[in-house]
Amino acid sequence: MHYNTPEMKLESAGILIDLRPIGERDAVARVFTRDFGVLCGVMRAAQIAKKNIPLVGQVGAAAWNARLDTQLGTFHWEAEKNLAAVAMTNMKKLAQMNAAFALIAALLPEREGYSSLYDETLDFLNKLSAPVGADDAYLRWEINFLRELGYALDLSRCASCGEIENLNYLSPRTGRAVCDNCAAPYLDKVYNLPLNLGITMRFISHVCESQGVNVPVARQILIKHN
Repeated sequence: MHYNTPEMKLESAGILIDLRPIGERDAVARVFTRDFGVLCGVMRAAQIAKKNIPLVGQVGAAAWNARLDTQLGTFHWEAEKNLAAVAMTNMKKLAQMNAAFALIAALLPEREGYSSLYDETLDFLNKLSAPVGADDAYLRWEINFLRELGYALDLSRCASCGEIENLNYLSPRTGRAVCDNCAAPYLDKVYNLPLNLGITMRFISHVCESQGVNVPVARQILIKHN
């Protein structure tokens, strides 16, 4: 982190995850950076730019400046690659990208580093360009996202007896696998494996409730594409 008197300046590689117009020229942007997590600030003249046009899904170099730590701040954004281009022609991939970005914006605190999740998000976006595998890539991303929020799903052994076979259920309380024998008395309470977006949605809903926010609409919409 670099401090320049009288301004504060943060520089990092980032992914542009949200861009909303403000006035007729500018936009408020959220950039998920590798070094500082989510940064929010104004992109001057974003709506009227003729070159270096900011677009959601771009990866680039972000420089964020503010006179005070508590201010919204402003961005200088240099796009390097648009990883959303393929998703724009595929409604399901677009819904997956939008859901990931909405969850990051809604649930990650600003200016807290999540370098592993940043790398995993970059990997997921790169996999959107592949002809197959995007569904599995998104599910893995969401599992990793839950882990970063403290909800690590453990499917390696039974939470009750340690069995490593016949793991066909998941405990909604612990997020750990449960074998057939241990799950038998609780079949009306445990989740059926394998993991899917319906199961991860339940954990996401719990996270949102604990943080006092609604489940992002983009994540709710994703269910319609599965």
